[in-house]
Amino acid sequence: QVQLVESGGGLVQAGGSLRLSCAASGRTFGTFTMAWFRQAPGKERSFVTTLRWSDGYTYSADSVKGRFTASRDNASNTAFLQMDDLKPEDTAVYYCAAKPAFHRATVEWIKSYTYWGQGTQVTVSS
Repeated sequence: QVQLVESGGGLVQAGGSLRLSCAASGRTFGTFTMAWFRQAPGKERSFVTTLRWSDGYTYSADSVKGRFTASRDNASNTAFLQMDDLKPEDTAVYYCAAKPAFHRATVEWIKSYTYWGQGTQVTVSS
């Protein structure tokens, strides 16, 4: 059974940085796609960024390009989301998600992801 556990959320001022972690367990993730989504109050969950575990390829939403960076550590089976230059509109619950394969056409589709973490709150004050 795959488990994803996020950590690293918190309160930060605008312009600050946070690094989220997603500890993955339950199997080998070499062929997996990992992703980060977020959900702000009153809004639908939306795509942030995806990472192909095998080679570290990433693709991000336009709203976070140049500010957020996804990465992974093979030794610890942990995915990271480095968030820099945070803005109040980045305030949301952030979720990591995973699925067993990579298909570029579906990386932003919420329903294509099989496994989800519990979420971690990120609050950016102005």
